[in-house]
Amino acid sequence: MKHFTFEIDDSGIALVIFDSPGRSMNVLSSEVVAELAGIAETFSTDDAIKGAVITSGKAAFCAGADLEEMGGHFAAVQSLMKTDPEGAKKQLFETVFELNKAFRAIETCGKPVAAAVNGLALGGGFEMTLACHARFVASDNPKLKLGLPEALVGLLPGAGGTQRLPRILGLMNAAPILIQGKQLSAKEAAAQGVATGAVPQADLIETAKQWVKDNPKAKAPWDEAKFRYPGGAPYTPKGLPMFAGANAMVRKESFGNYPAMGNILKAVYEGALVPIDAALRIESRYFCDLLLRPESANMVRSLFLSKQAIEKGAARPKGQTSGEINKVGVIGAGFMGAGIAYVSAMAGMDVVLIDRDQEGADKGKQFTIDEQTKRVKRGRTSQDKADAIINRIEATSDYAKLKDVDLIVEAVFENSELKAKITQMGEDIIGDKAVFGSNTSTIPISDLAKASKRPENYIGIHFFSPVHKMMLVEIIKGEKTSDYAISRALDFVIRLRKVPIVVEDTRGFYANRCVMRYIQEGYNMLSEGVKPALIENGAKMAGMPVGPLALQDEVAIDLAYKVMTQTKADLGAQYPVNKGDPIIEAMYGAERYGRKNGKGFYVYNGRDKQLWDELDQFAVGGLQEPQPDVQEVKDRVLYAQSIEAARTMMEGIVHDPREADLGSIFGWGFAPFTGGAISFIDMIGTAKFVKRADELAVSYGPQFEVPKAMRDMAKTNERFYARFKPTV
Repeated sequence: MKHFTFEIDDSGIALVIFDSPGRSMNVLSSEVVAELAGIAETFSTDDAIKGAVITSGKAAFCAGADLEEMGGHFAAVQSLMKTDPEGAKKQLFETVFELNKAFRAIETCGKPVAAAVNGLALGGGFEMTLACHARFVASDNPKLKLGLPEALVGLLPGAGGTQRLPRILGLMNAAPILIQGKQLSAKEAAAQGVATGAVPQADLIETAKQWVKDNPKAKAPWDEAKFRYPGGAPYTPKGLPMFAGANAMVRKESFGNYPAMGNILKAVYEGALVPIDAALRIESRYFCDLLLRPESANMVRSLFLSKQAIEKGAARPKGQTSGEINKVGVIGAGFMGAGIAYVSAMAGMDVVLIDRDQEGADKGKQFTIDEQTKRVKRGRTSQDKADAIINRIEATSDYAKLKDVDLIVEAVFENSELKAKITQMGEDIIGDKAVFGSNTSTIPISDLAKASKRPENYIGIHFFSPVHKMMLVEIIKGEKTSDYAISRALDFVIRLRKVPIVVEDTRGFYANRCVMRYIQEGYNMLSEGVKPALIENGAKMAGMPVGPLALQDEVAIDLAYKVMTQTKADLGAQYPVNKGDPIIEAMYGAERYGRKNGKGFYVYNGRDKQLWDELDQFAVGGLQEPQPDVQEVKDRVLYAQSIEAARTMMEGIVHDPREADLGSIFGWGFAPFTGGAISFIDMIGTAKFVKRADELAVSYGPQFEVPKAMRDMAKTNERFYARFKPTV
């Protein structure tokens, strides 16, 4: 065997070690599945084997299915669907069901089998352990997690997870793991009964072996004649309310946009009514259904394959190699600067955090102290580790402390003159190889670089708020920015474990150009007399995490006012007047700044909020009667954003559709079920998209006018991923 080693001890206990050569992580490829089937056959037929323990030879147990290989199977099936749809579906089912067959063969081999889980076990890796008769986890491995994250990329656990986990925990306790992708620590797994026991890693194998010796006639509970579904099966007095309520709860959270969530519930419900073998076939059918849906294909591509490639530096310029960023300077210790300092220290870098005086710098460092204190109280870290992170940050007003930094991030507020002054002060100190980055969100980098003595090392590094929670970072190239500076900025962002996208220079760059279309469309509808609740709820039903008015509150209305004022000053007569400008001015004048001061488009009371009851004043002609259909609202918010994303690609601001999609999801929360703003257009089809955009333009204005090149694409229904092929 290539992926497993097989040893039998004097007691007849086989130790099976999963250790795929040439890979840092074990995954379930077709080769691995074939070997597992052979192992199950050996367990069943070799009388010398009394039982078995399955473990991993790597730090992690198994990361799940090989999604890249799965993508190849999917592409072949999609091609066959055009000529033989029934044959394609049959072929897909047989391919998918192979893993279920292999795990079921292990489960029914007639010998006790225990899993010794030494590290991370996700997706199919976790499902492998569920097919064993017992599971022992390493209690002293803080990185050990058990989970089923498939729903997060548009799929469902397709190797028994939807059947075995609820049969262990019941639907109520299994739902967060199945539908929300919740992961369990070793302690949690043992407490909930998912793991048979949690023991120190040094004792893991022997403990599992002893269990095998002590349980020679072990069977899965669901193979016992007296098995009863935990919490009650669907048609029992206890189970009925739980199963009936689950559908409503999922609908409330997903608005029906995520087929995977619905299919998971269907598989659990239908599987609970039949024996396990029939249930596993039901699960595989629902898994195949997802593979044939565009939403799932887009989510797998964007949220797994593309994300993985981009996080590894796919945007690095040719000829550049990765390097180390060990010490950074952060100038400006306000909310953004404090957040950048915090994530840099968390990533193991030393940080010089500068503000105009020591009090301001100390206040910025206090953010890290407060966050680490919370983590210690919640048991997520130790005091020693928290202190080490805090001590990596040196808070100061002394620019001389920047002399040996590898990179600077300037994070003062949006004022060109102030940023120019900061740039000159920083460059007077730092070394020749150090890169100077600005965290500006709207001002063109080429304009800011005019203040730099070495514009080739000047670059935009745009974080999103709050820094410690938002995954996206835009790296913006100025006219004179060198490939070296881009590569070093990528090194920095990759070390932060965030998602970097490289974009060309323009006002608003990529994310802010698009997200402002979202917020602006909210303003447009408010001005036109659409009820605020319909605007907000319609946007959430479209798949956005929050409505456009709530998002503006989060970003801060006073910031929007300052950006608007700066943009007007920069553009002069060329500034395009928007329906939202009077609204921003009125809100700013009323000191309604958003969540930051507890009053904006919403009124805040701690975590609770409700729409301000005086928003109808912004309806220029009064409230519309009748109000528009919710689908109209959904189309307006999604199309407005997608058209701007398409325009940035046509203009060459973003070169890679993967970066555009990831930027839209991780930058401002564009409906993840679509795979991103560009995948949304491809999913609808360019021809159909342009036709609907034209209808919206006639009704609501020029924000829905598509670029001419997109009209050309529509003639042949050309897709963006075909026209703008990923660079890697």
